[in-house]
Amino acid sequence: MKTPALASLLLLCPALALAQQEVDRATTTATPTPNANQLERVSVTRQQTDTDLRRREPVAKQLYGREELDKYGDTQLSDVLKRLPGINVSGGQLRMRGLGGAYTQILVNGEPAPPGFSLDNLNPAQVERLEVSKAPTADQTAQAIAGTLNIILKDAPRIVQKDLRIGVAYANEKPIVNGGFTYGNRTVGGLGFVLPINVFQWDNRNETDGERLRDTGATRLSSSGADRSHGRGVNVSPRLNWKLGDDETLSLQGFFITNRFFNDGNNTTEVLASNASSVLPQSVLDETHNRGTFSAQRVNLQYNNRFGEDRRVELRAGAGRGGADFKFDFLGRDKNGVQTVTRTTTGDNSNRNATLSGKYSQYAGEAHTVTTGAEIERRTRDETRRTVENGVDLLPGIEGQPFDATITRTAAYAQDEWEINKQWSAYFGVRHEQIKTVSNGIGSEFNSTSKVTTPLLHLNFKPDPKARDLIRASLTRSYKAADVQQLIARPTINTDYPATGANARTNTQTAPDRIGNPDLKPELATGLDIAWENYLPAGGLISVGVFHRRITGLVRNSLVLEQNVSWASVPRWVAKPINLSKATTEGLEFEIKGRASELFPSLFEPATALSMRASLNLYRSRVADIPGPDNRLEGQQPWQFNFGADYRLKSLPVNMGFSAQIAPKFNVQQTALQSQETLPARSLDAFVAAQLSKQDGVRFSVNGLFQPKQGTRVAIINGDYNLSERKPVAWWSVNWEHKF
Repeated sequence: MKTPALASLLLLCPALALAQQEVDRATTTATPTPNANQLERVSVTRQQTDTDLRRREPVAKQLYGREELDKYGDTQLSDVLKRLPGINVSGGQLRMRGLGGAYTQILVNGEPAPPGFSLDNLNPAQVERLEVSKAPTADQTAQAIAGTLNIILKDAPRIVQKDLRIGVAYANEKPIVNGGFTYGNRTVGGLGFVLPINVFQWDNRNETDGERLRDTGATRLSSSGADRSHGRGVNVSPRLNWKLGDDETLSLQGFFITNRFFNDGNNTTEVLASNASSVLPQSVLDETHNRGTFSAQRVNLQYNNRFGEDRRVELRAGAGRGGADFKFDFLGRDKNGVQTVTRTTTGDNSNRNATLSGKYSQYAGEAHTVTTGAEIERRTRDETRRTVENGVDLLPGIEGQPFDATITRTAAYAQDEWEINKQWSAYFGVRHEQIKTVSNGIGSEFNSTSKVTTPLLHLNFKPDPKARDLIRASLTRSYKAADVQQLIARPTINTDYPATGANARTNTQTAPDRIGNPDLKPELATGLDIAWENYLPAGGLISVGVFHRRITGLVRNSLVLEQNVSWASVPRWVAKPINLSKATTEGLEFEIKGRASELFPSLFEPATALSMRASLNLYRSRVADIPGPDNRLEGQQPWQFNFGADYRLKSLPVNMGFSAQIAPKFNVQQTALQSQETLPARSLDAFVAAQLSKQDGVRFSVNGLFQPKQGTRVAIINGDYNLSERKPVAWWSVNWEHKF
């Protein structure tokens, strides 16, 4: 027959080898009757899928649960996220709608993630579900111009859970081991708990290449080398639920991360061309060694109480702390191996925070649910940093001196969820938020306050109340506040060009010094989102959406030749963040997923256990104060395409699948003088999973196949440029899971 033959070809095709999807979600139970002549009564129940939950959300939101989190046996949450529609992860930074730079908000259980938090350090086994919102809501901070990722940590299970996971992965010099154990249960007295513990390692290596043209074309350099990043850590996220009454609960959630990291590199530079006006590098045989630690601890207490049928209160309190330290050594030698540069940079920081929030909800009539709430958060950060080159402080009087910052965020909001009729529903909200930042220290004293009011409107329309189609529209306001590092006016010197002493030289546009700007204001965005969602009967989905954002007060780095600066005896090129006038971005988002027989009924039989998915995202943006044609928002690619498939064997308990991501090369005009080209990106992930018994399963997977060289090329209008490339390596892994 045609369909089995096609399915066989799909299995043999390398692009379709390896991943998992639970296809049959129906559970059928037969109840026998004493009378043999009487028909048996059959009860059919269908477990709610992520797609079902998404359809019932009052605002546009994508939900991903255990199926997506476990599918590839990932040990890093960033690997799960990069396969989701409209999301990509670059350098550990989450991007939605092609926008990074804090345009995308990351929350953990509805609260901002700890400072220094990395998606690479969180195991998907610790996560209950992921919530991806494209437009803000009133009950969460509106610092989400591109969208919000809310990471919901694992909740106490309804029945006893004991899982052990052990994995071995390889990408570099030696295999690494990852492991996790989860124990959860509900005991007498309304108590429930879960204790997920995960230990992890990483070991990445990249071959690097570079090419530079500088000094107005007088100097041409090429470089090659390698960098290696490795380390280890542990995560624990215990949770305790206590049911005080039928409508009253108390929850205690902990979140603890600690890791130790090591980064080592070597680089060889060759001078291809130079003349009398050239500034030759201080060294051509370079080594780098970076060592450090990171930790974060957070505890949250939550109280919920429902008063009767129409009132509910939620109270939260939390406290956390964390910090990091590092030591970075640079050893430079000339072509004869004689050491010419010894530079050591050391630093440490500590963070503390405390939060209080309350929310009150009440039904108003039969159609309205009104909610009001308030929040307050206080964060403090203490930091020191020092750079010593050849025994001399690089910035005497500034480096080595401690500085601190205190950030106080307050917010109040109100919202109304309105069920207008069977076809229409609406969500109205308004949120006022204030952020006050105060810093003390040499070169870092400032006081900055930003206030933003964000009105919000979400509409849902069902063309046919009995059908499954849904049209969503949102008109919202969001913003992005400047972070502490952008505000602090302490300079960071480009060490390729000494700033003081007998060798002091003016640097170039491709190697500027950097400084913060305490006068920065928040970026404000007015957004419109419209989407049509068609939910198919067997659980599939077809979605088409468009969005538009108009941003005012856009922050971009200016590049200026300063004749007099406090840290140098010669003129220096300086990059400094400033508020530009405005920018716009818009896009088209297409998503399709479901069983192959439902999406393409003429090609596949209903029993074919093949699921397919694809998403295409098109983006365009323009910055008003920068000349075109490539005056795009920083780092936003023109398009991104994801596709994949999962297949389940009928004769064996084996699942397999793949997921691919593709993005093109693109150029961004950063200033009137400087542009940056980003190289194309593509990657293939695949897996095969076998259920060995009721308790044991094994999963083989690979992440990052067929990746080309990645990197950027920064070019100046005078012809100078700096090209940096790296060749990433694929990860191979095997994971075993045992359920007690």
